[in-house]
Amino acid sequence: MLRLVALLSLALLACAAPAAAQTPIHRCIGANGGAVFTDQPCAALRATPVNPATSTDTPAPSGPPPVLCAASVDELRQSVIDAFARRDSVRMGGLILWDGYGRGAAIADIRALTALMEQPLLQVDLPAPAASTRAPPDDLLRGDAAAPTPSTAPNQLVLHTAGADGAGSTWRFDIVRQAGCLWLRNAQ
Repeated sequence: MLRLVALLSLALLACAAPAAAQTPIHRCIGANGGAVFTDQPCAALRATPVNPATSTDTPAPSGPPPVLCAASVDELRQSVIDAFARRDSVRMGGLILWDGYGRGAAIADIRALTALMEQPLLQVDLPAPAASTRAPPDDLLRGDAAAPTPSTAPNQLVLHTAGADGAGSTWRFDIVRQAGCLWLRNAQ
């Protein structure tokens, strides 16, 4: 289990590093026959490139770097759907805000997440926030004014899955905004 936590942590760390800031790593065979990994071209070290077909002269892909976190609820929902389609529990774990988790809680949630990703995804709902539980003002009870319309911004993402035994299950995740991104937090 410790390996799973370490693997998930490494995957999250790798996803967080911006791709544009990385320099290419050259794989070479040194004069002594040993492997050499360097940020300099192999010729500068008088070494033989392992992949001579790979050229550093190829232009970098144009366009913005890939978005690693969801900026909108629709992007977050689509990321969950894509993670289920690929059965990628590491990607799903990357959508969860892990701040404040203790070691035991994180391990329990990772186990539950791994089991969840094995189930077929049936539906992803974004219900509107619950209406206020306060009593309406007197003028609304008399019908003097129009009833207020509830906010349509979702505060949860609800997953409906089908278990192997045919029974469905429902998983609720709160949607949390932090550092300009939307994250999931287990609401179970």
